[in-house]
Amino acid sequence: MKEVPPIKFIGGIMRMGCCVAGWAWLLAGVSHVVAAQPTEALAAGSVVWDSPSSDSRGSMPLGNGDLGLNVWVETNGDLVFYVSKTDAWSDNVAGGKGLPKLGRVRVRLRPGLLVPGGSFSQKLELAAGEIDIKSGSADAESQVRIWVDANRPVIHVETATAQPHELQVTFESLRPLPEKNLQSDTVVPDQTNRVVWFYRNLNRQIPQLTNRTFGAAILGDNLVAGSATELHSARPGRTQAFAICALTAQTDTTEGWLAQLNDLIARSQAVPRETARVQHLDWWRQFWQRSWIVVGGDVAATNVTRGYVLQRFITAAAGRGGAPIKFNGSIFTMDYWKQEKIKGVATNYWVGADARDWGGQYWFQNTRPLYWPLLQSGDFEMMQPLFEMFRNILPNNARLVREFYGHDGAYFAETAPFYGGLSRLTTNEPGSYTKHYFTPVLELSAMMLDYYAYTGDEDFVRQTLLPIATAGVTFFDQHFPRDAAGHLLLAPDNAIEMYWKAQNPAPDIAGLRWVLGGLLNLPPALTTETLRARWRKLLAEVPPLPVAQINGTKLLLPAEVYDHGHNFENPELYSIYPFRLYGLHQPDLELARTTFAARRFREDGCWRQSGIQAALLGDTDTARKNVVFVLQRQEPQVRFPAFWAHGSDYVPDEDNGGNGMNALQLMLLQSVGRKIYLLPAWPKTWSASFKLHAPFNTTVEGNVLGGRVQSLTVFPPERRLDVVWPTE
Repeated sequence: MKEVPPIKFIGGIMRMGCCVAGWAWLLAGVSHVVAAQPTEALAAGSVVWDSPSSDSRGSMPLGNGDLGLNVWVETNGDLVFYVSKTDAWSDNVAGGKGLPKLGRVRVRLRPGLLVPGGSFSQKLELAAGEIDIKSGSADAESQVRIWVDANRPVIHVETATAQPHELQVTFESLRPLPEKNLQSDTVVPDQTNRVVWFYRNLNRQIPQLTNRTFGAAILGDNLVAGSATELHSARPGRTQAFAICALTAQTDTTEGWLAQLNDLIARSQAVPRETARVQHLDWWRQFWQRSWIVVGGDVAATNVTRGYVLQRFITAAAGRGGAPIKFNGSIFTMDYWKQEKIKGVATNYWVGADARDWGGQYWFQNTRPLYWPLLQSGDFEMMQPLFEMFRNILPNNARLVREFYGHDGAYFAETAPFYGGLSRLTTNEPGSYTKHYFTPVLELSAMMLDYYAYTGDEDFVRQTLLPIATAGVTFFDQHFPRDAAGHLLLAPDNAIEMYWKAQNPAPDIAGLRWVLGGLLNLPPALTTETLRARWRKLLAEVPPLPVAQINGTKLLLPAEVYDHGHNFENPELYSIYPFRLYGLHQPDLELARTTFAARRFREDGCWRQSGIQAALLGDTDTARKNVVFVLQRQEPQVRFPAFWAHGSDYVPDEDNGGNGMNALQLMLLQSVGRKIYLLPAWPKTWSASFKLHAPFNTTVEGNVLGGRVQSLTVFPPERRLDVVWPTE
């Protein structure tokens, strides 16, 4: 491994707080949290294992929104975890190792964590955002608690045993040697009783990557260095503890990064561990109180509840970082047997936790499923990394549009790294999955319009929504010509990835109609008459959605002119979702229902959104079938029940869980304008307890039994007048 000259450590060893004899500290602060939670939901999501795991496929996820862990105990008794960070981008973001791990940490107790013939328990404690491990016997129990501070980039590991024990902690690099477009880790030598390592980008072509450095420090009160990568306890004790502080930063020198790390450690150690833990527990208490869904009635309902609760937890564990959630594994990728055909031969081969299919770039169609359900769950702060990424991308993309096409406006590529960018396209450019694909800016604008409807955040409108949405509709206005009737002629323009270089594709027509209507409905004080006049003019020029009689049945079409198709998608249904021109309590419902019934592709899972569309159309049976499938679609290779199957993405497939959350929410509650409709697609055989959010800063909490709402609390109370109850 690389080494750098010794760096003077500023601030001394992190103070880990006073150790309390025995195991009382493990339980301290948890009971009061659980009592204030929707305990039924947390109990339904409980995951407890009674045996160790052979490798990382048997890991549990944990995180604070930015810093994530895969945690498991091996059969030899070692506690092992991978450390990940949302913004730890490597030299080649597009590559399979574009978002690698920070590394692996191994923890060993002496006497060992496992005792022959003894018991074992590893539990994900959802209420407290921690993993608790117990082993041994009732009179000689070993216990470990792992938590990632919800308010600081710090991992805490605490151990307790009946008799004094020794603790050893070792950093294990996943990159001891450089690879193509991937550097090796650097371990900092001669540290005073701590282990420090980092990865430093050498990419000089991309400013957002140049000198990007990520790594961490391991340290604890009773730990001394055995080597540059290993610490061990200076003396045995009944309790031991250590922390890992992680940092990503762009600095001119490695010394600059280390200085920032030392400052982070000093600020973290200024807060006693006991105080940090109280604050951590309070964050999780507020999170679980914010919203919930508990479904009952049969085994499938129980499994749906567990899937929903665990997906929400996984989103919280990765949703507040320096970059949006990655659809293809999030920050919880693991070692994995990959199965694919190589030269026509079915082949299995082992891939490491640094790797993932589809690389480190963001594919908007795959990213959006993680964010739409955050509106009804009320997890608005977790939408900020997505909005911030695109706000940062906008100026450069607008510059490229001006440079390439000589007009104003901007759009976002379907596939791009976190720093954005566009390719220059000509009308003669061959078709492809992602060329001439302009829909993302419209769907993002639609999501932002909903965010404002839910939160009423006017600063967000001025600083984020209006710049992005205005640039998006301006691009369509100036990029495309008009036909003889004066309508926009959207060609060449993909109907998402399905139909290439189509003419007047349904997703963009629906998107323009939905977004322009939403912009015109904003309070006049937030816009200008000049803008509103432009929007009204453009809306009048948007062509109608393509419709045709097929075998005597009137159906929505994916585009006015389109080819045979290249994927497995139904673009004609985009006017149902995400652009909700059709649906319950909307005009022409039967046209939408007939089109949905005639859809070409009926598969569930991954990025497919048939469950959401079914719920919006009141198709209870299809929606129920979808959520039952996706919210228990566990990857066969792995142990954690909400590490969703590979599908078309990677493990864990976050699209699968996000779309399942969204569909389940919409089965319970839908909003149209100011109206709130309850149980629009809810099976009468399922009971429910729920708390969800609605537009105008509203929460709706209730219980459902036999297809009827048994109790209901609406806040603010005056919004209860806008609630529409089921008629049966």
